[in-house]
Amino acid sequence: MTGCARWLVAACVLLGVHAGAAAEVLATVASPNRAISVAVQLGDGGRITYTVQRNGKPLIAASRLGFLLANAPQMDNGFTLASQAMSEHDDTWEQPWGERRYVRNHYQELRLELVQKALDNRRMALVFRVFDDGVGFRYEFPEQQQLPETRISDELTEFVVAPPAYAWWQQAGEQAALEYAIKKSPLSEVGMANTPLTIRTKDGTHIAFHEAALVDYASMWLRKVEGQKLRAHLTPSAFGPAVQRRGAFTTPWRTMQIADNAAGLYMSDLVLNLNEPNKLGDVSWVHPSKFIGVWWEMHLEHSTWGSGAKHGATTANTKRYIDFAARNGFRGVLVEGWNLGWDGNWSGSGSAFSFTQAYPDFDLAGLSAYAQQQGVRLIGHHETGGNIARYEEQMDAGYQLYAKLGVDSIKSGYVADAGAALFPGADGAVHFGYTDSQEGARHYLKAVTEAARYKLAIDTHEPIKDTGLRRTYPNWVSREGARGMEYNAWGAPINSVDHEVNLVFTRMLSGPMDYTPGILSLEGVKGRPINSTQAKQLASFVLIYSPIVMAADLIENYEKYPGPFKFIKDVPTDWADTRVLHGELGEYATIARKDRRSDDWYIGSVTDGNARTLSLPLTFLDPGKRYVAEIYRDGDHADYRTIRRFDIVIEKKTVTSKSVLQLKLAPGGGQAIRLSPVAG
Repeated sequence: MTGCARWLVAACVLLGVHAGAAAEVLATVASPNRAISVAVQLGDGGRITYTVQRNGKPLIAASRLGFLLANAPQMDNGFTLASQAMSEHDDTWEQPWGERRYVRNHYQELRLELVQKALDNRRMALVFRVFDDGVGFRYEFPEQQQLPETRISDELTEFVVAPPAYAWWQQAGEQAALEYAIKKSPLSEVGMANTPLTIRTKDGTHIAFHEAALVDYASMWLRKVEGQKLRAHLTPSAFGPAVQRRGAFTTPWRTMQIADNAAGLYMSDLVLNLNEPNKLGDVSWVHPSKFIGVWWEMHLEHSTWGSGAKHGATTANTKRYIDFAARNGFRGVLVEGWNLGWDGNWSGSGSAFSFTQAYPDFDLAGLSAYAQQQGVRLIGHHETGGNIARYEEQMDAGYQLYAKLGVDSIKSGYVADAGAALFPGADGAVHFGYTDSQEGARHYLKAVTEAARYKLAIDTHEPIKDTGLRRTYPNWVSREGARGMEYNAWGAPINSVDHEVNLVFTRMLSGPMDYTPGILSLEGVKGRPINSTQAKQLASFVLIYSPIVMAADLIENYEKYPGPFKFIKDVPTDWADTRVLHGELGEYATIARKDRRSDDWYIGSVTDGNARTLSLPLTFLDPGKRYVAEIYRDGDHADYRTIRRFDIVIEKKTVTSKSVLQLKLAPGGGQAIRLSPVAG
């Protein structure tokens, strides 16, 4: 053996990758139905890896676990097993609001206590929870003298996908944060991706990679290393390591939702189940509902956020929206641009925003009282321009003011380029950083928990991604976190015709999205067409879930199209049950939801740029009952590319659980249906 070869063997032994050395299986754990199994291995040199199989076939090949630390030797090798424990959990819990009222939480848990003996018995635990629909795992750090403060440069967590796969994903760490179009590519061509990242393997198995319970920790991006190996990459900090924690703590859960098809991914409650139960107690003050508002008109350049002759947030204009909301059963009216600070270049600055002082032409107290007299509430608005430091100085005063006036929900905004948010430092100085960094995660949760003290619900725009914290803090009702309807107004670029179906099986796997559907005019700035039919706009109210939903179009357009507008008025936002009836990534989706306050069902179905006919058995309806189906469908010649995008047919028919509907979807189209039991 040459000197070079001997050096290579020595290096391999040091790194724990000795050729031919078999890894020792420390433990295995399977899902309750035994379909999914996880094995944890201890390799040569004390390196920890894990594998995942489904139905006996490799799904995740040997993948590393561990950390790079900035203040201590890395937590990557030299481990031995101190103890292990297995347990099973099975209960059902009730959501105060959501896509289904009751959620079953059933898993097998494996807990491994690991020790690095060469580092004074430094300890770390690994916890795996295996569900019938996927896997979650996290690291737990005990309080220990060997590591009083943990400074994490990055995780070494890997996901090595075994079978060939395609991915649906959006880039991470770039200027527009979470607002990129969803890409489709071979998994091997993924760059730096945000999560959820969804893949479909060659045999049709679907996996969505994400995280749960992101608290006081940096958000996880996924970086393609080589082939189909993905590695965790923590959002950078403005100063030093990505994560700094003292004493005992746990990381967020790293999650893999696993299903036979795209529909199965959406039906998974795994991310919610990995979050802690409700910490707020009685949250009857959170009100799922629909609202309208002074918003779309600014995007169309009919009015402005800033003061002046075209100011949109005036007392007179707001009263017009309140009156319309009262006449048509909307609970809320959002008004953007009401407060001082919108003049000049506020985006990415926010230095002039006040959260208590209104422009002179907006009577906040008077309008709040006027709205409540008519059974309507103002929806509060706090745009920060990404200036978190300034917002935190005024947050409590802003919350107090809204609570005093009876405003019980707030849309907040953080318009700034990625990495350009302004955070307060411990020394009083302000610095730039990512909103999905550890300090960003701290801020967003602070905003929600402080709002809860005043019984305020929060709808976050330009948010940190959803990781199921709405279970723990049910006043975090919604967020944006993807391209919303405003891109259709700007047209630079417009949302693609497959945008909504892409969202369903990627972004929507993380949680509710305030997408602001319902643009019946089908037009953006200067009459630029939107890639949609009217029926697709209606279907989006069912398809893209949020408990607080804005019907975004102008009053005059809803008055112009009373037929389609009726569905927007009728559709609820809080559900007893949800079923995904059809679904293919990036192609089409059909979802049925049952109203929590009645026996009505609502169906939304949309397609990409291809016309489709889908068979829809109504077997989810109660047997023996008759239902009136109110159908809002594309006309026979409807097409999103022409003036025929306005063609819509509204019809009724009587159906039962034995009926089968044929959904004819136009190119870029959709269908919306309300199913109401026949009395008697």
